[in-house]
Amino acid sequence: MNITNSRISGLHKMSPVERLKKVVEVTGLGDDVISHLTNTGNLDAATADSMIENVIGTMNIPLGVATNLLVDGHDVLVPMATEESSVVAAVCNAARQCRSTGGFTTELSSSHMIAQVQLLGVSNPEFARLQILEHKPEIKAICDETDPVLLKHGGGFRDIEVRILKGRTGLMVITHLIVDTRDAMGANAVNSMAEAVAPYIAKWTGGKTYLRILSNLADRRLARARATWSLEEIGGAEVRDGILAAYDFADVDPYRAATHNKGIMNGVSAVVLATGNDCRAVEAGAHAYAARSGQYSSLTRWEADADGNLTGTIEMPLAVGLIGGATRSHPTARIVLDIMKITTAERLACTIAAVGLAQNFAALKALATTGIQKGHMALHAKNIAVMAGATGGEIEKVANELVTLGKVRVDVAEEILRDIRK
Repeated sequence: MNITNSRISGLHKMSPVERLKKVVEVTGLGDDVISHLTNTGNLDAATADSMIENVIGTMNIPLGVATNLLVDGHDVLVPMATEESSVVAAVCNAARQCRSTGGFTTELSSSHMIAQVQLLGVSNPEFARLQILEHKPEIKAICDETDPVLLKHGGGFRDIEVRILKGRTGLMVITHLIVDTRDAMGANAVNSMAEAVAPYIAKWTGGKTYLRILSNLADRRLARARATWSLEEIGGAEVRDGILAAYDFADVDPYRAATHNKGIMNGVSAVVLATGNDCRAVEAGAHAYAARSGQYSSLTRWEADADGNLTGTIEMPLAVGLIGGATRSHPTARIVLDIMKITTAERLACTIAAVGLAQNFAALKALATTGIQKGHMALHAKNIAVMAGATGGEIEKVANELVTLGKVRVDVAEEILRDIRK
C-alpha cells in the first residue's frame, strides 16, 4: 500500500499515541507496530514529546561502557551509545594497552564559542570593520546583558574579530563574537547575543545585517589528548611501523582520511550521544577542522618517540556541555554523566578526545595487523545471527559457528540455524 497523501492536518496537536495510530492508519501498518512503538523504553513518551516535534515513539540505541581508561591520572568509565559492533571493545583494548605508560593526558584550550553576524550593503567594508571594532565596549555590554545567568557563572563576552569576505553577492563584513559559555555548549546563548548585537552593527555602519548565528567550527574550544603505546604492548616495531604507514596514508589522501576520521568519530559521537549532546554539531566542527589547511586530512598525529614507542595525539573542536538540552531533559544522559563522575564541560570534552584517540589507535592497529574485518566481523556475527532469526541461546551458537567458518553472512547463518533447530 502506497501513501496517497502525506498531508496530515493537525498531527502536531495530537498526543504521541494519537499520532502513532494516525500514522499506522495512513501507512496501512498493523497493530503490532502500535504495540512496538508505544514501548518507549527508559524515556517516557511525555519527555520525548517535549524534546522534538511529532513524536510517535523512541529509537533505542545500545548503551555500552568502555573500561580501562586512565585520563589525566584518573580512572573513568565511559558509557557509549552506538549501534556499530567493535566500537566499545576497540576503546577498551586501546585504553588498556597504554595504561602502563600513563594513559591519556588531555587539555581544553578554552570554553569559548563563536557567533557570527553577517553585514552586507556597505561600500567601504574596511571602514565598517574599524567602526565595529571601535564599539567593542558597547558590544560587550549588549552581550553580557543578554545572558546575565551566564555572566553570573563566570562566562560572557570575551572579544570580537571582524573579517571581510568576498562572496558571489559581493563583499561582506563578518563579526565574530567570542563568548565564554563555561559548562554550556552555548548555542542558544551565543545566538541570542548575535541577535541582540546585529541591529547596532547595522546602525553603526549603515549596512544591513542578515545571518546571526553560531559557528560549529569551534576552533576556540579545542580538546587535545595524547598517549604513548610501548612497543611491548603493541607487538613490536613492525606493528608500530604499520600504524605509522597507515596514518601517513590518511594524512595525505582525503579519500583515506574520510574513513580514518569516521573511525575517530565512532568513539567521539558515541559518547556525545550518550551524554545528550549535539552529535551533528560536533561532527560538523570536527570535519571542518580537519580541512582547515585547504585539504581534508587526519585529526590525529602519530609518531615514534626517541625510545621507539608509538605516540599519538588528537586535537579537535569539542563543543559539549552539561547544561541545557537533552543533557538535562534525558534521564539516561544524566545517569551517563553520573557514571563518568564528570561535573564540568571541560572534563567531558577532554575525556571524549581521549576516546577518539583510543578509537583511532585500535583501528590503525587492526589495519596494520589482522585487517579491520577480522575483529569487526567476529563481533558483528551476533547481529547477523539475529538477522537470520536466531533468538536466546541460539544467537551465541550461530555467531560462534559463523566466526569458525569465517563466513559472517546471513545466508550461512540461516543454514546454521536450520541445523541447530533440527
